[in-house]
Amino acid sequence: MNLQKSYAPSGAAPASGTLYLVATPIGNLEDMTFRAIRTLKEVHIIAAEDTRQTRKLLTHFEVATRLVSYHEHNKQASGPELVRLLLEGQSIALVSDAGLPAISDPGFDLVRMAVEQSVPVVPIPGANAALSALIASGLPTDRFTFVGFLPREKKDLTKELERLAPLPETLIFYESPHRVVKTLERMAQVWGAQRRICLARELTKKFEEFARGTIEECLAHLAQHAPQGEYCLIAEGGQAMESPANGAWWEALTLAEHVERYVQQGQDKKEATKQAAADRGVPKREVYNALLEKE
Repeated sequence: MNLQKSYAPSGAAPASGTLYLVATPIGNLEDMTFRAIRTLKEVHIIAAEDTRQTRKLLTHFEVATRLVSYHEHNKQASGPELVRLLLEGQSIALVSDAGLPAISDPGFDLVRMAVEQSVPVVPIPGANAALSALIASGLPTDRFTFVGFLPREKKDLTKELERLAPLPETLIFYESPHRVVKTLERMAQVWGAQRRICLARELTKKFEEFARGTIEECLAHLAQHAPQGEYCLIAEGGQAMESPANGAWWEALTLAEHVERYVQQGQDKKEATKQAAADRGVPKREVYNALLEKE
């Protein structure tokens, strides 16, 4: 068990430095908090994902603290060195390019190493793209799952979307402008084109935009307006299961009717068959055979 008291009693000498996870603006500099600025000025070192980007931020807020690089490609060497400095008593602020560090970036690895060495890890909250998009999406916010970036390979992407398909909670994704259309097209094939989503882009910036509708409608919108900026994609939860009292929606359907329902939602027959088999917990071959008998 690891028990952390983030703030030592007055006069007590800390056993080590503290790792601060400092949120930075996701677009609008006015979202920087007073506490974040003060922390960046007081720590010994700032570890940044992209030092060029962070240096602009530090210059704007007149922060002169030493800046070092910590990112996916140097974390194996930089991580242990930063922990060594923490153990020597130096305090470090970890920042990402935008938003909260350790979300879809290598900050998690540094936090894990610090925790293993009983170094205090203190969050300095602030802007976050995923939650900002969620609360403005118009989709349920009571339960949600943050997925982040989906796999790039088509096979892996399909497998992940199939796994996520029946989850009842709202789903949150990050996506680049170069891949958002392909991702939506695959979602339409696996989930059906009528699932409701929200495409949020350029959050907190001048051209902030929310496109709310079905996957089909959002694809039509992107066909007319080329994707620009980084996207947060919010998707409603799956409707594969109803309440236990009512049973599964497909219980009264034959296997063929079950597959046809997914086809009507926009999936091709192969994907519809796989989804029906997953719903029922039966081998795909059993569903294929039922379709062949019907034909």
